[in-house]
Amino acid sequence: MQAVIMAAGNGVRLRPLTVTKPKPLLKLGGKTILQHNLDELIGLVDEVILVVGYKGEMIKELIKDDYRGIKIKYIDQGEPIGTGHAAKLALPFLKEKFIIMNGDDVYGRDDIVKILKKDKPSLLLKEEESPSCFGQVVVDNGYVKSLVEKPEEIVSNLVNIGFYFLDKSFFNTEIEKSVRGEYEITDYLRKYLEKDKLSYEIAERWYPVSYPWNLLDANAKILEEMKHSVSHKAVVEKYATLLDGVTVGEGTVVKNGAYIEGPVYIGKNCTIGPNCSIRKFSSIGDNVKIGHAVEVKNTIVGDNTKIPHLSYFGDSIIGDNCNMAAGTIAANLRHDKETVKSMCKDKLIDTKRTHFGCVIGDNSRTGIGTMIYPGRKIWPNQTTLPNSTVTKDIVSD
Repeated sequence: MQAVIMAAGNGVRLRPLTVTKPKPLLKLGGKTILQHNLDELIGLVDEVILVVGYKGEMIKELIKDDYRGIKIKYIDQGEPIGTGHAAKLALPFLKEKFIIMNGDDVYGRDDIVKILKKDKPSLLLKEEESPSCFGQVVVDNGYVKSLVEKPEEIVSNLVNIGFYFLDKSFFNTEIEKSVRGEYEITDYLRKYLEKDKLSYEIAERWYPVSYPWNLLDANAKILEEMKHSVSHKAVVEKYATLLDGVTVGEGTVVKNGAYIEGPVYIGKNCTIGPNCSIRKFSSIGDNVKIGHAVEVKNTIVGDNTKIPHLSYFGDSIIGDNCNMAAGTIAANLRHDKETVKSMCKDKLIDTKRTHFGCVIGDNSRTGIGTMIYPGRKIWPNQTTLPNSTVTKDIVSD
């Protein structure tokens, strides 16, 4: 069995995190999104065709020509003109039946097994209480009836999650560019439905990642599912406290007074403490420093980042190679208790979260005493002055 993973997009809605890396390489629980999906495919497929584009060289550097027994083949999309175009590029290399899947959402192995057992063209769907942000799918008598892309009025609580089991006849048609100027795989689906049937299965595990705050949701789920352990090559000092559900990587030192409330992931070669608090649903990358009087709650901290002392980050995402100076505080709750809004593609988006802190891109630094308002973003390679108050996004040119 082959799988085509579409990993060419530039992830504009996830900026500033995707300014410096492609979306599939964002990490959840210590692994990239792409690695999570490849792990779910082990034993189910023998070849993965990765369609790459934006910063594809970074994906090629991480994932070589073999991933834990799965053969990897790369196709460069070139001009990013849609998922339909990306998928069809793999056609010359495909056998009769295959999987096509998005490379930037997280899928579950049990759901993949279910759809493969059907042994006929099928989609994975997910029931959503609030489906307005997704393409909705109308079904009838066990088959897909129609697909409607983000309609103004809800037509179905079943949404298309971007995972397909198909055969080569799927591409026996021509489509035109959409109003976005792209070739959409959903247009191939509509064409297919005009002459053939598409079955479906309801997915149990699907973590979509469209906006930065979705990373926090997916990270929390993955940490809850993870089998946690403390490496025998880690050092946990006598007066450190690790509650249930904490992973600590090799070479990491957890100093006295550190209080870690799982589920939490801590990577390799970190220094944690003394006298700090890491609260549940936090993921700490490799080579990270969390120092004295630092509190981190429900936050993703990238590799090689330092938060040395007297700082607080809640419901936030910090990139790689950052330095957060003493007294940096990321507010994560509005005074009026309203949901936090955040700018995305020049539009103010409602995160629908009452708690959401900041998003800081790779290689950024703060000055001492920096205060960051809820929902604000700092682009890569930026700095703040001492005693700054970040009330607007700090965007690079």
